[in-house]
Amino acid sequence: MSWKPKPSATTDPASLDGLAHEDTGHAGPWCTEEMKQRWRDTIMPKYPTSHGALMPILHDLQDHYRCIPFQAMVELARFLEIPPSEVLDTVSFYEEYHSEPVGRCVVAICQSIACEVCGHAALERQLRSKLDLEPHETDDEGRFTLLQLECLGSCDTAPVALFNDELLEQLTMEQVDSLIDELREVPLERLDRDTVREIVRRHGTTQHGRSPYDG
Repeated sequence: MSWKPKPSATTDPASLDGLAHEDTGHAGPWCTEEMKQRWRDTIMPKYPTSHGALMPILHDLQDHYRCIPFQAMVELARFLEIPPSEVLDTVSFYEEYHSEPVGRCVVAICQSIACEVCGHAALERQLRSKLDLEPHETDDEGRFTLLQLECLGSCDTAPVALFNDELLEQLTMEQVDSLIDELREVPLERLDRDTVREIVRRHGTTQHGRSPYDG
């Protein structure tokens, strides 16, 4: 087993500006004044230190941009008054964070032992074929990203997969086919998180065995 070094171990924190995510359609700061005020009002009061608010703020940034650009890490570090390397370490450590844009629907197949026993390998092959993607790839359209995650914490309902933030339980081949087909029919500009959630909930049981319409 080998351990990969953290990016901050080989990256000068002062040079993060040079790694800033390239997006010619973006102007101005990534961490806008409106965002900062919302974080001050709704997130930071929940934590005894500004560092404690790092992860929920990263989620907010990623929900907005579909990634956390390097320049946003620099700006966020300045806002929280912490070293940029600590922001970079957090983003690089957790697989749920992305420094490059992901698709509007991120499909993450659980790789736990329970899911392996229940046939996740066949489901993953089906998804690779259906999406024409390998794990950690995003299609050219920016509609889908395929991921592998070690455990999604729902072993009693294996096999499971995340579609953005919605956990779909006891996943079947038929669900994979019909779900991907419906997601493909939605115009890209309308494929937001709420739309993905609504479609996923129509195709099966979500959130640890609870019917999505039980209230």
